[in-house]
Amino acid sequence: MHFFGYKGSELYAEDVPVRQLAEKYGTPLYVYSYRTIERHFRAYDEAYKAFPHIICYALKANTNGAILKVLAKNGGGADIVSGGELYRALRAGIPSEKIVYAGVGKTEEEIRFALTARVLMFNVESEDELREIDRVAGTMRRKAPIALRINPDINPQTHPYISTGLKENKFGIPIEDALENYRLASRLRHVRIVGVHKHIGSQITKLSPFVDAMKRVLSLVDELKRRKFDIRYLDIGGGLGIPYLDENPPVPEDLAKGLLPLVNGRKLTLVMEPGRSIVGNAGILVTKTLYLKKGGGKDYVIVDAGMNDLMRPSLYGAYHHIVPVVKTGRAKITADIVGPICESGDFLAKKRQIGRVKRGEYLAVMSAGAYGMSMSSNYNSRPSPAEVLVKGKTHSLIRERGTYEGLVRDEKVPGYLR
Repeated sequence: MHFFGYKGSELYAEDVPVRQLAEKYGTPLYVYSYRTIERHFRAYDEAYKAFPHIICYALKANTNGAILKVLAKNGGGADIVSGGELYRALRAGIPSEKIVYAGVGKTEEEIRFALTARVLMFNVESEDELREIDRVAGTMRRKAPIALRINPDINPQTHPYISTGLKENKFGIPIEDALENYRLASRLRHVRIVGVHKHIGSQITKLSPFVDAMKRVLSLVDELKRRKFDIRYLDIGGGLGIPYLDENPPVPEDLAKGLLPLVNGRKLTLVMEPGRSIVGNAGILVTKTLYLKKGGGKDYVIVDAGMNDLMRPSLYGAYHHIVPVVKTGRAKITADIVGPICESGDFLAKKRQIGRVKRGEYLAVMSAGAYGMSMSSNYNSRPSPAEVLVKGKTHSLIRERGTYEGLVRDEKVPGYLR
């Protein structure tokens, strides 16, 4: 569910015409819906209200500070994978006791930062990392709260690049090695075992992988509790998919109905890490048509947003619905919708049926709120898009458009070149 839709021939973001936003703020432009973000967060909170839980939004999906503020105001926590994400979460007012820290490559500096901030727990991905957290905590005279990230070897039936719960993936500790690693953790002086973590992938559109993974991990939790390990938190990860084309993924309520019967009666707090399912359909990327071109028997619509602004189509072959900001009723054509980047892989859509457009007209790339701006770059020295948050009839700039001066602000020229 989202709050983008047509009123007559015009596409609206909540109660604001998208065309007006494009004219005021320029393009490429990311536009987000406050009501959609809030609605999606509350859908999780409501679905799990019968069981102790913490909803830790996955910052990697979208790290804009205004979006994080919306989630913090609604009681959200944070799932982070870097020191930079920890900084952003704390800056947005997310309490440290609602922050979980995952990621396979935590540095000593990042571990120190997280220990100083007193995050809820580290989700530990390897024996080496476990020993390093123990060592760093020892130098700080702290005890680090930890969960081990368990790889349950469950096929999430998603794109291989965003699968994280199979044996061949780099993430987590194989479930068959889990008990041995928990025994090791219990012998280390500067870590404190508090939980178990699993995460099997992203953009998962079926319920069964979540249920299968939960059953496998709960068997481990029960075994650990029998052995007197103090497991308080079960972090079930995220990964719930959204509709991009014709997918029909479960909603948070469906997921809760599948998982809560498995944990009822257990003395645990569930931690979950939704990202895409909160912000994915809450954002669009608005782009302007620059040129129309024919070549090699094909039609091209050349727009001002490229793979540097939205990487998913080029990286994953991902589908995003693309619609006119103002409907014209013109006949449809089949065209590649491409950007200005000097790469053949720079496209937003291929062989897409779309109403014929003219130069200067705007298109909206739908479902672009997750892994859009957060994965963008300045490739080809292109300044970053602006970002706008709409709430009802109001709209606010939440990130200034990048500038040429900003592209070189952090560069230094050595003296011998001056």
